[in-house]
Amino acid sequence: MKLGILVEVEEGLDWEAWHATYTTAERLGFESIWLSDHLESPWGTRHGLETWTALAVAAAETSRVVLGSLVSPVKFREPAIVARMATTLHDLTHGRFVVGLGLGWNADEHAAAGIRFPPAAERARRLAATIERIRCEARVPVLVGGSGSRTLQVAARSADQWNMTTASPEAFGVANDQLDRLCLEVGRPPGAIERSIACGVLTGWNAADLQARAERMRTCIPPLAATHDVQSSAREMGWLVGTTEEVVAHLRKFAAQGVERAMLGHYDPRDAGMLEVLARDVLPRLA
Repeated sequence: MKLGILVEVEEGLDWEAWHATYTTAERLGFESIWLSDHLESPWGTRHGLETWTALAVAAAETSRVVLGSLVSPVKFREPAIVARMATTLHDLTHGRFVVGLGLGWNADEHAAAGIRFPPAAERARRLAATIERIRCEARVPVLVGGSGSRTLQVAARSADQWNMTTASPEAFGVANDQLDRLCLEVGRPPGAIERSIACGVLTGWNAADLQARAERMRTCIPPLAATHDVQSSAREMGWLVGTTEEVVAHLRKFAAQGVERAMLGHYDPRDAGMLEVLARDVLPRLA
């Protein structure tokens, strides 16, 4: 299983933390680095870097790691603009860029930015049109994120990769089987689409280190600020939480379900030590 890092731009990500994250992740051997694409945090008024600008800087300053958006809502930008941006980053990275797209889910975020948020059926048509426009520009790998029926239908027809946000191997397996069936219905081999998951992660060198990192997470994720037990609350939010042995065991369950890449949410980008833990105690066991 390939292991990537996911960073949330909307949680106050700044240039210093972003630079430290992508340089450290590349140095430590992670396969990929992914940025969310949001204009504001769902938990308040925090905001951070613009996703595609931040990806362009990382593209210019890295040489090995795959870079991608996870994922860009299709109503944020016109299809022709997305296609031109994707082609530019594909060229800059010499093929290391993946454009991740999705229907979008946060209606309030769109409204606050003055961006129309139509029904899902229309957004699905926009997703298909955006992929078609990208295909006209260059052969940039396209990832489609989401597990709704409309998203899976577009993925089956057009995606190179598919991603689901979940910490449940069972839930992934259900959606994965549905995608397989849809692929066969449209005449595509299911193996033509790479499968991945995204989920938060909280681990440490030992129990004491894990607890210390959990306490620091109170300042990073607002819903965890006042909880009595950060580790239990993070699990309820869909994160992988526990010792590195527990994280590896859980990821192996995903691998058995067909997951080829895991993007682990790195929610404290100023904590390079978390990347060190994952690189030493998790990454080698999944190779």
